[in-house]
Amino acid sequence: MSNFSMNSGNMKTEYTKTLADYVANLTYEDIPEEVRERAKMIALQTIGVSLGSKGTHTEQTAQKLGLALNGGESSAEGNTATCWITGRKLSTANAALVNGTMADILDWEDCSWTGHPSASIIPVSWAVAEAKKKSGKDLITAIVAAYEAYQRIAMAVQPPEGWDAFKGWGLTSWQLFGGIVSAAKLMGLTSEQINQAYGVGAQCSPIPSVVAHATMSDLYHIEHGIRSHDGVMAAQMVEFGIDNNLNCFDDQYAYTFHLTSAPKPEWFTKDLGKRWLTMETLMKHWPANMWLQTPLELCYDLVTKHSLKPEDIEEIILDPATVGRMMFRPDGYESMMLAQFSIPYAIAAMICNPSPSREWYAAENLTNPKVLELAGKVHGSDAKPNELLDSFAIFRAGSFPEKTLIIKTKDGKEYRETMQYQLGHPRNMMSREQFVERFRIQAAPAIQGEKMEQAIDAICNIERYDDISPLSALLF
Repeated sequence: MSNFSMNSGNMKTEYTKTLADYVANLTYEDIPEEVRERAKMIALQTIGVSLGSKGTHTEQTAQKLGLALNGGESSAEGNTATCWITGRKLSTANAALVNGTMADILDWEDCSWTGHPSASIIPVSWAVAEAKKKSGKDLITAIVAAYEAYQRIAMAVQPPEGWDAFKGWGLTSWQLFGGIVSAAKLMGLTSEQINQAYGVGAQCSPIPSVVAHATMSDLYHIEHGIRSHDGVMAAQMVEFGIDNNLNCFDDQYAYTFHLTSAPKPEWFTKDLGKRWLTMETLMKHWPANMWLQTPLELCYDLVTKHSLKPEDIEEIILDPATVGRMMFRPDGYESMMLAQFSIPYAIAAMICNPSPSREWYAAENLTNPKVLELAGKVHGSDAKPNELLDSFAIFRAGSFPEKTLIIKTKDGKEYRETMQYQLGHPRNMMSREQFVERFRIQAAPAIQGEKMEQAIDAICNIERYDDISPLSALLF
């Protein structure tokens, strides 16, 4: 018999209250130093990759959308948060929409077992902290609170084994809660109000859909912005006042069974305050889907170590391949997202341009004959390929699928390397210096020189600031 009931008076669990109490009561001092440091590096990376999206079609679409939703150019009192790249001031929710979209455009932010928490948590945290003139310590605390809540909510509603992928994976269905928690924490909502905000998220969570993935549409990136906007709006709604709407995670009909036939409600509070899930997300070293990270790292190591050029290469073999990530389009890639999910394309783009950037996905590069010719030489071995669901299970267990990459050259030589934990995996995390080095590459399209160094110093030492709002001027 389930512990859940539509009759709130008969509920036998307190998952929602416990998770709300945790968020409301978490203090900066409660957070271990290594977790605070990771939160800052997550912010640095997410802001860097957002700035790196400058000039892409999707970034420009997001800027126009945020402006339109805001009612156009205006100096209204409600315009309290900054759009990165342009410096335009919009409402908190609309700025979160713009920045949340940019955070995912290059597919270069973090990746947890369940999605991209940073793509909402960092833009929303920054926008609300700016609007409310909160301190750097407040910002860090909100980021960590949101990570800890988001990952547990997401895990409670993951699909069961044997799940039909055509039913859709609800990534942005739980993405919403990353924004809700970070906004609620920075707004100073009480535990009961945070409980209500969870209920708003449950009521407004989108149904899982395969449309973006089935069509490989860059709408997928904008979805992260929409969820960021809605996260702010949900917290604001509660701040302004609603009645009831409590304990959504304790009623099967309120949230869990809408997303999965096999809910795991124990995850809502699993190891809460003991196990810091903020530390268990993968920080991408390359602008591509998470399952491309190991092949790209292997390829970069090999071509760098042996000074290989595109014209030297006869064949590239990935052993084993990854299901759904080996698509090759000899006539070119129709969208940025399609290329970001293609191991052959990303490997070819990296060999032709070893410095990662938005240029990998420029329209002209998606049909570049040189890139496509090289991509056509990349294929999987005869070994059974890794299934995505199995790969996620391996990641959740603290490991990662092992890969071998073999490069055969036209002069008859063969180079190979094997890797399990690429740089950025929780077991092989980047150092602060490596995060900073990546930020300089990521943010270069939008900021340079002294402003770049000031932004790095500010984010790496954000706890020193009593009011982070002036720092937004460094991000455009």
